[in-house]
Amino acid sequence: MLDIASLEALPWYKRPSVYWLLVPFAFSALAMGGVIVPKVNLVLNLICHRYLKEHSSLNPSYTFSLGRTDDHCRVPEVQRRVSIFKLAMSAISGSLAAVVAPKLGELSDRYGRTKMLVWNSFMMIIMEIITILAAQFPDTVSVYWILIGALFDGMGGSFIAAMAISHSFAADCTPSSQRSVVFGYFHGCLFTGIAVGPIIAGYIVKLTGDIISMFYIAAGIHISFVFLLLFVVPESVPKMRQLTAREKHREDIESQITATWLSNLRTFNLFAPLKILTGTGASPSVRRNLIVLAATDTIVFGVGMGAAVVILLYSNYAFGWDQWEQSKFITIMNSSRVSGLLFFLPAVTHWYRRRHPPPTHGRTEVEGVSPFELSVIRFAILADTLGFLGYALAQDGSQFLLCGAIAGIGGIASPSMQAALTKHVPKEKIGQLLGAMGLLHAVARVIGPTLFTGIYAATVSFFPRAYFMVLTSMFCVAYLVSWQIRPGGE
Repeated sequence: MLDIASLEALPWYKRPSVYWLLVPFAFSALAMGGVIVPKVNLVLNLICHRYLKEHSSLNPSYTFSLGRTDDHCRVPEVQRRVSIFKLAMSAISGSLAAVVAPKLGELSDRYGRTKMLVWNSFMMIIMEIITILAAQFPDTVSVYWILIGALFDGMGGSFIAAMAISHSFAADCTPSSQRSVVFGYFHGCLFTGIAVGPIIAGYIVKLTGDIISMFYIAAGIHISFVFLLLFVVPESVPKMRQLTAREKHREDIESQITATWLSNLRTFNLFAPLKILTGTGASPSVRRNLIVLAATDTIVFGVGMGAAVVILLYSNYAFGWDQWEQSKFITIMNSSRVSGLLFFLPAVTHWYRRRHPPPTHGRTEVEGVSPFELSVIRFAILADTLGFLGYALAQDGSQFLLCGAIAGIGGIASPSMQAALTKHVPKEKIGQLLGAMGLLHAVARVIGPTLFTGIYAATVSFFPRAYFMVLTSMFCVAYLVSWQIRPGGE
């Protein structure tokens, strides 16, 4: 539980609070969302520029411009190269993040959350600098340098590590009964950045006439975030707890020392961070809840990551939607998701806590999940299930839009499950736990889009709705599995 007395004894500017981090995190999420569309267009133009240089006979008078897409870029070969390039970016960043995110989670328990967030942001800054160089000097700096930028992004743990460490920061200074709401705030900021960032970026690019300007702005925001983390945001892990965690880690290392580096290499296990989910020394109910919650959250995250692109492809194929109608769909779906995270979840939680105040005495450090949190999780997964079933059954674009709004409500599932997970481990292991979840999310980030896009490609010619039926079945599995979670878990 929180040491309220020690926190209140600190000056206000040294007292850790989720709001110290939430505001700068919102701007950082806005920067990440703002470069999504410009980066796609930049890669398209740079690869097209390279392609046309290789085939100069197609258009001898071609003049390269980052501000427009030449008609010669709309050919299958360029589209194929861009698709492969984007897949390579995702694979590089996601694969490295799968290794780095759990390590950063563990390190944040021993050295503090803000230091690990600084590392994460610093890698993002390097990535943006490389992107700017590739855009400014396309004939000198190859477009493939952007893949090196993805390498640095993965070395920082990508946005997956940023979310995991931010959640750990929030868990340090938030009562367990309020964690699902606070985690929802961070998810709401992330999805708001994804929804609003591209719109703001579009206006900035239109106003300046320069696509590179957005990358300068994004780099500037990340630099400001680093400055705030270093000099303004108070550290949430007390120094004594850091030292205790370091000593415990040193003892664990000494007890596991092997003869040579070669034997260490042979016993290296990428999935070793997941051992925390087995709840060593914990009761069977805690172990069951940890495993079931982690599995359910990974399914929901993986389906969400894999579905985004295919939903847009299907809407164009089935309903003839153009960019405007697809943008409207994304806005409606994300607005529903953000409303659920920033308004619905806090309101329902506040109403429940007023009627059922949490006990202030006799609480253990490992509290387990409450019946209320279980109800929220199951409701959210059910909303996702109904939304994706609706996608499969929708006969027109209006019905498809409505299903997007319903599925958006399911966005409250992930923060609720991660908040519930933190209530099953001692506070000094929260960073390690959420780092392990970062590993699962990173793996799902790589596998989800590849697997689900493959399913759509295999069935689109004869039964395109099969894709949504498969995903609906996966949400049904997640919903049924959620009934294996038991309240409590001490």
